[in-house]
Amino acid sequence: MNDKYFDIITLALKNDCEVREREPLSAHCTFRVGGDCDVFIEVASKQALCELISYADESDVRYFVLGNGSNVLFSDEGYEGVILHIGQKMNDIRLDGEGRITAQAGASLSRVCSFALENSLTGLEFAYGIPGYVGGAVFMNAGAYGGEIKDVFVSAEVVAPDGELQTIDLADMEMAYRYSKLMKSGSIVVSAAFALAKGDKAQIKAKMDELMGKRKAKQPIEFPSAGSTFKRPEGQFAGALIEQSGLRGYSVGCACVSEKHCGFVINKGGATSKDIRQVIKDVQKIVQEKTGFFLETEVRYIPVREGDEL
Repeated sequence: MNDKYFDIITLALKNDCEVREREPLSAHCTFRVGGDCDVFIEVASKQALCELISYADESDVRYFVLGNGSNVLFSDEGYEGVILHIGQKMNDIRLDGEGRITAQAGASLSRVCSFALENSLTGLEFAYGIPGYVGGAVFMNAGAYGGEIKDVFVSAEVVAPDGELQTIDLADMEMAYRYSKLMKSGSIVVSAAFALAKGDKAQIKAKMDELMGKRKAKQPIEFPSAGSTFKRPEGQFAGALIEQSGLRGYSVGCACVSEKHCGFVINKGGATSKDIRQVIKDVQKIVQEKTGFFLETEVRYIPVREGDEL
């Protein structure tokens, strides 16, 4: 056991968490790249998360809270610190009053959408197929096909950076396009409540099937990626700007701009994090030179050590 992390590992084990050292992060992100982390903790409960974050804050242990890994890019060198994974043991979904669903942060959006369908609740169809968990979706106000999490969000239970448990309502979340207050405060979602309307089950299913069909037809879901790589500039579409700049299929190593949808950078098989980062940088530079627009990334780069940049 690494002496540097002895205390946080001991704390995790006392809280019934699973602990692994030198865990490959490529197995925990949808890009399928990244080196090993020092310590990987499968968080078992809300209480465990509070205690682990509180300890890390007091002891200055570097950590990153990870869900499905569908919007992150890890370094090829891995991560110097502790990964707190919310997923396998924190993914319950329940009907919490008429038209209200409460889901833990580790529940996938697709499962929540299917749960809503089972209960004839409408409003979340847009999220069906978004490859993320509830925690990350709330954190970044995920959206697709004209819908956003903020449209159905009621409140979230979160853990503040000092380990304190808090509840934040929609009015205090400052939700905007691919943004929430949590991105500034550093608080971590434990669970979230969504308000939905009663609907017709057949119509809800038809809408979900329609949107999934669009995803399969228009998005390169057959390759590892992090979904839409870039944010949409106001009044524009990232994919269109990239195509206009002559970058369809542009590649570095085994990473490339998708031929199917230029808004996606994909791993064709064997790409490294460095390859993907270079494609992103090149696209940003060329698109800005040719169109005047700078494409901000939706994808978050997680460096091996603090201070490194994309």
